[in-house]
Amino acid sequence: MNNDLANTIRSKVDIVDIIGERIPLTARGKNFFGVCPFHDDSNPSMSVSREKQIYTCFSCHATGNVYTFLMNYEHIEFREALKYLGERVGIDTGNIHIAKKVTKYDKLYEAYNFSLKYFQNNLNSNVGKIAKAYLLDRKIDDSLIKEFEIGLSLESRDDLTKLLTNKEYDLVTLNRIGLSSDNHDIYNDRIMFPLYDVSGKVVGFSGRIYKDSGQNKYLNTKETDIFKKGELLYHYHIAKEECRIKKSVIVMEGFMDVIRASSIGIKNTIALMGTALTKEQINLIKRLSNNIILCLDGDDPGQHATLNIGNMLFDLGIEVKVVKLPNPDDPDSFILKNGKDRFIGLIDSAINFSDYKMQSLRENVDFRSDEEKANYINRVVEETSKLDDPIRREVVLKRLAKEFDIGYNTLEMRINSLLKDEKKHEAIFIPKKVVEKKDKYSKAFEQIIYLMLNNDWVITQVEREHLIFPTEVMRQITSEIIYYYKKYGNINVADFYTYVQEKENILTFLNKILAGNYIETTSKDELFLYFKVVREYSLTQEIKRLTNLMKKEVDPLEQAKIGEKIRKLRLGDS
Repeated sequence: MNNDLANTIRSKVDIVDIIGERIPLTARGKNFFGVCPFHDDSNPSMSVSREKQIYTCFSCHATGNVYTFLMNYEHIEFREALKYLGERVGIDTGNIHIAKKVTKYDKLYEAYNFSLKYFQNNLNSNVGKIAKAYLLDRKIDDSLIKEFEIGLSLESRDDLTKLLTNKEYDLVTLNRIGLSSDNHDIYNDRIMFPLYDVSGKVVGFSGRIYKDSGQNKYLNTKETDIFKKGELLYHYHIAKEECRIKKSVIVMEGFMDVIRASSIGIKNTIALMGTALTKEQINLIKRLSNNIILCLDGDDPGQHATLNIGNMLFDLGIEVKVVKLPNPDDPDSFILKNGKDRFIGLIDSAINFSDYKMQSLRENVDFRSDEEKANYINRVVEETSKLDDPIRREVVLKRLAKEFDIGYNTLEMRINSLLKDEKKHEAIFIPKKVVEKKDKYSKAFEQIIYLMLNNDWVITQVEREHLIFPTEVMRQITSEIIYYYKKYGNINVADFYTYVQEKENILTFLNKILAGNYIETTSKDELFLYFKVVREYSLTQEIKRLTNLMKKEVDPLEQAKIGEKIRKLRLGDS
């Protein structure tokens, strides 16, 4: 690996720009803060330093430079991150070879990729004329067919299975991965929509009938080693870049909604392929944008799903917006009936989920009944208490008081009571942060290493002192810092990260040090106080070693010699 090239590329990019394109950052003092994408985070706990060109999460302790962020966020290797950033700043990285990743699932991916091309070829040949006419009638033209790689399975029950077995795939495997069933093609005479994993590999299909056959409308790939429905989102691999540009993500139910939105130029869309939402999918959505817009179907199940998903995200501290489509429309049918401008207008006027939820509370309420009216008011006040913004709370309460001719003070007392109960609950259930206990020696050793990483002159002082660090990884990292300083003439934490990229034990310890609460600068006098603690540790360890040696010694004269050494060490006369 060419460290000089890596450092040159890194010096030409700003980590704040790279991370800020992927997660929203807010300036606070000299650093920038955002919601950490590497753990379940709802409060901004990731700090990004423009000065040092590194990031640190104070909760999960994820730490690194621009390369490590891209590697962990995009799930790519160092060389891929290097090439990506090199292209971005116009530096040739053509001589950097990226080895093809080999996994135990490669053969399965190849089978699905072959099947994709087979289905596409069917649709674009004479046997696909009727299916293509059906798609064109549904306003899915050739450009959309190509963009979404739509294909066709044939009426024959064996064509694909035979082709794959001829390519040395055994029937047991084909049955297991969902391309065959009982040794025959699982998909027969259906329009085929490929389903992708987050990196863009085809891992499944959804086959739709296009003739009146009496079969289920859709037939989807079963769960396999490479197809985990709860860990995927349709169109995710395409939407990533568009969401970064638009700074928002629109969540829909089905892939037809995404395809239709794409036909009018709206491509920052993903689909759930159902109405449930898993923890893994939530983490994927959060990676796309903090500005999440729910645009699910307008029928009762769709609106029920909007409430469920909205509540799930709201409980995680994520305020989403909602597009309410008329019943029974979904995005696909609404766009076909009303056109691009009307749909974009709905997206632009999306309302906060909390407001949507309060609107939904009005449905089916008989306001002529005092009991139903009171229940409705109580539920609205309860939902209002969950809002973080006190101004929004006041606006809702005043509107409620005016609409139902209730004293504002009455509503205020009720919401204050709910807020008080909520604080009590939080006080009981908030877990305490686990803090690693360290003795004064560990703190001193780590503080010295931290100072070495941030001050060139400290490196020279440490080398002169010939300090003996207690653990192998401490000795390794100090040795690497000294070598790096001698080679490059200064210490730069962001570049040092690249330098130790392939030394996992040092990298792990480096993350721990940089995520710690240590001072960055010091005076010579203060540094020598840390040295004094280190020497004290060395002395203590030597006395301990000699004491153990004396206990094992059977010769009284040798015992006396060892005892004298211990006495001199304690007196400082060694």
